[in-house]
Amino acid sequence: MRLACEKARVVAAGQGGALVIGSDQVATLDGVQIGKPGNHAAALQQLQRMRGRIVTFHTALCVWDGRRPPAEAAQCTNVRTLVAFRDLPDSELDAYLRIEQPYDCAGSAKNEGLGIALLERIESSDPTALTGLPLIALTTMLRNAGVRFFED
Repeated sequence: MRLACEKARVVAAGQGGALVIGSDQVATLDGVQIGKPGNHAAALQQLQRMRGRIVTFHTALCVWDGRRPPAEAAQCTNVRTLVAFRDLPDSELDAYLRIEQPYDCAGSAKNEGLGIALLERIESSDPTALTGLPLIALTTMLRNAGVRFFED
């Protein structure tokens, strides 16, 4: 939450009254944060630890309303997504990593790409959160800030 809010606040400072969106995501397994692997070997180790398990992704979202005083400018939320990973053999995990190379993604999987084949189930109030931007929550926040998507 802190990083999502800080990202939005910093960008808003130079935008003169704009609405600014900030987002950040972390994944946890058994309460321990799973970072970005950075390389193939670390990514394979992550996927091996997660296979057959449920990983929690926390996607923080902040809409900063530069038209408001700083103490009232931030709307923030955390959308939790539970992801059940399939129990796949090392050969499939390795093949996935060689194709998609998701070394800059927490959890070593991109559900918007081939990584969806690693997943058995996704549970969330906002399934778009898993890709890093919870659009259902975002549209609610934007409406709260006065944005209208459809004209009456």
